[in-house]
Amino acid sequence: MVSTDHGDLYLHPDRNLAMELVRATEAAAIRAVPFIGMGDKNAADKAAVDAMRKFLGTVNFDGVVVIGEGEKDKAPMLFNGEHVGNGRGPACDIAVDPIDGTSLTAAGRQNALSMIAVADRGTMLDASMVFYMDKIVTSAEGIGVVDIRQPIGENIRALAKALGKPVSEMTVAVLDRPRHAQLIEDIRAAGAGTRLMLDGDVAGGINAARHSTRIDMCVGTGGSPEGVATACAIKALGGLIQGILHPGTDEERQKGLDAGLKFDHVYDADTLVRSDNTFFVATGVTDGQLVDGVRRMGPIIRTESIVLRARSGTMRRVIAEHSADKWLDND
Repeated sequence: MVSTDHGDLYLHPDRNLAMELVRATEAAAIRAVPFIGMGDKNAADKAAVDAMRKFLGTVNFDGVVVIGEGEKDKAPMLFNGEHVGNGRGPACDIAVDPIDGTSLTAAGRQNALSMIAVADRGTMLDASMVFYMDKIVTSAEGIGVVDIRQPIGENIRALAKALGKPVSEMTVAVLDRPRHAQLIEDIRAAGAGTRLMLDGDVAGGINAARHSTRIDMCVGTGGSPEGVATACAIKALGGLIQGILHPGTDEERQKGLDAGLKFDHVYDADTLVRSDNTFFVATGVTDGQLVDGVRRMGPIIRTESIVLRARSGTMRRVIAEHSADKWLDND
């Protein structure tokens, strides 16, 4: 039953919130620019965190950071459990990554972005106790066809059939890591091509779920927090995401069990995020397949962002031109 009580509706994130959040990702991306290619990923991350935290403080919502800079980054701000926003408005879970791809930024490589994902309070899986997750992401054609428990070759062939294209034209995105050597070999043995990513499997997953890219599938072991954030975007795109938590040690596994996490269990979009009212916003730091990076064009700073909203099933691109003097003077 749909409530007509406006007070009740106000408790949930609405479309206006997404546009407010873009200001925070734009700020983080712009502040990271001086550090692109300078070799100091920590300085880039700090500048982005400071900017995002400042702008989030002005937003009308009561956000709790479920996925933040985290324990492994020893973050002083945007840490797990921190409240952000001005405390007025909807109560939300929030996942933040001021720079997804700090190493990419430091090296001056493509595909670094700033991102925020939001869902109703209490609906995001808190997977922070287990850093890694085996993941597979596809477009909607993979639903009921692809299963992360199947060999990769079977999944590629099944998805190719669903897409109506030969296996030889399939492209699978995977992080270029030593742990994926056998996976990469198996993908190529199946007859598909690979798109090796240096970092940033969130963007890889989003591109796999979209129909206007060359990527058909994104697979491999990556960050479990990033898997939850990706799920917020996949819900808006109508795609498929599956994940199985991948603890690195017995101690990590026990911490996960103590936190109520399930192992040898396939998490899907609805169990990674138990809400159909999700948002995902991202702004490019450096140029990438998903969004262009920040560009200084004379007196203008240009940013490109995407805004995905699950409730309406929309993806919007936001091109903004910021007056460089005013922005840099007044933040």
